[in-house]
Amino acid sequence: MKQYIVLLFCIIQLAMNNSLFAQTAYYCPPCNNKCDDLTFTAAGKCPHCGMTLVQQTPEEHQKAKNAKRYKVAFYLQNGVEVLDFAGPMEVFAYAQFDVFTVARTKDPIVSQGILKVIPDYTIDNAPAADILAFFGGNAGNAANDPKVIEWIKAQTNISYYFSVCTGAFILGKADILNNLTVTTFHESIESLKKEVPKAKVLSDVRFVDNGKVITTAGISAGIDGALHLVEKIRGIEAAKGIAQYMEYDKWVPQQGLVVDAAKK
Repeated sequence: MKQYIVLLFCIIQLAMNNSLFAQTAYYCPPCNNKCDDLTFTAAGKCPHCGMTLVQQTPEEHQKAKNAKRYKVAFYLQNGVEVLDFAGPMEVFAYAQFDVFTVARTKDPIVSQGILKVIPDYTIDNAPAADILAFFGGNAGNAANDPKVIEWIKAQTNISYYFSVCTGAFILGKADILNNLTVTTFHESIESLKKEVPKAKVLSDVRFVDNGKVITTAGISAGIDGALHLVEKIRGIEAAKGIAQYMEYDKWVPQQGLVVDAAKK
């Protein structure tokens, strides 16, 4: 009798394992490509986009695919630093955010005297965004333009403000950094203190997260801040997957300063 009980237990356990296996599969993390709809039977890399496959139920994968696609407005001024905006753009694109560029006019933006970028929109016709992002490289061009500052202040329902390098000066002129702890490019720390006396400006930190406002140090720190924002919205595994796909192996989660975790 005891043998029959053990055998019955093994059969039930096997059935449960098979049922669990049948309910899960390996999927590519949503990357807005055709491989989002493919199913794999074993762990590994997606042969189409190279991202690490994750084990999920069909329901979990569908939920990931249907996650809100945050609309991100990248304001670019003439002379903007290439990596300041290109790094975060790469991160946000792989997070399935909808990124578009905005400028003062439709004239091509020349980045570092080399790269020409044709803006998608101007401040007169840009659609509503969930995230407003600003970058260094001749940032005074935007910070000292009353029309640009007026446009920033007129935006409503913004979930996050994001700046890289001296892009913080633009947010400062729009009174968004007042009474916050922030950072910027290491050579511009003292200048930002003078420009925004109501803010606490920190040096030697990769990024500062105030809940709704994230400022980062220069260039590569913008990638750290962008990955941190993805972590806040999509979760740590999504951020790690993006960093791995980008071969950004220097990223250390939580390396920056989160001022008020309760606001996350």
